[in-house]
Amino acid sequence: LLSGAAVLAAVAVLHVRDPHASGSYGFCPWLALTGTYCPACGGLRAVHDLSHGDVGAALSSNLLVVALVLPALVVGWMVWTRSRWPGRPVGSRVGLPFPGQQTAWAAAAVVLAFWVVRNLPFGSWLAP
Repeated sequence: LLSGAAVLAAVAVLHVRDPHASGSYGFCPWLALTGTYCPACGGLRAVHDLSHGDVGAALSSNLLVVALVLPALVVGWMVWTRSRWPGRPVGSRVGLPFPGQQTAWAAAAVVLAFWVVRNLPFGSWLAP
């Protein structure tokens, strides 16, 4: 319950304080150093937009975060919470479901491809 409350508090802060305003949460060090977008650029804006119910704007801010990262985090958190729920026999508690090596490599490849394509002229629609 505490981890869920912490996530809700973070989303509430993002809901109230708009990351679309330049400098409202600082700056992306990668963008400042290289002038290119990292895979996470636009992630705070995407969560802000989702908290306001604007799925289209969230997808426009960061497609990767909305389509893959957030759903994976939510499912992982639900599985972890259910495995830790009070009253369950101790032997039935399991840790987080870690993906296999192939899944981890595939996820890394998707993130890398997203990172490269969003910084190319034909992938500019993926930029935040």
